[in-house]
Amino acid sequence: MLVLRMTRHGARKRPFYHIVAADSRSPRDGRYLEKVGTYNPMLPKEDPKRVTLVIERIQHWIKMGAQPSERVARFLHEAKLGPAVKYRESPKKSAPKAKTQERMKAAAEAAKVAAEAAAAPAETPAAE
Repeated sequence: MLVLRMTRHGARKRPFYHIVAADSRSPRDGRYLEKVGTYNPMLPKEDPKRVTLVIERIQHWIKMGAQPSERVARFLHEAKLGPAVKYRESPKKSAPKAKTQERMKAAAEAAKVAAEAAAAPAETPAAE
């Protein structure tokens, strides 16, 4: 299967990426068919050289059936070459476990009851 993805270049802590058309079975930084753009995350977002795309070649590879990776699809959408990208949801394992959620609910209810109890005596003396 053909994919449009990024290959990492540049020095340590100074990333630079080439956007390439490659076979999905080849390694990330391995063999590719054609370089179709670049991405330099070290430049500010407003800089036009941050993402460069060879639009004609990208359109050619998409017609040939190439599927863009999530990040490349985002770049293509910004260049008005593709549809909007749905962002990946955060993993469920980052959510608190069931017992922790129960404890958090109990603590919230206790705080609410304490706040109501503190507010109630202030109103009672005025009623006498």
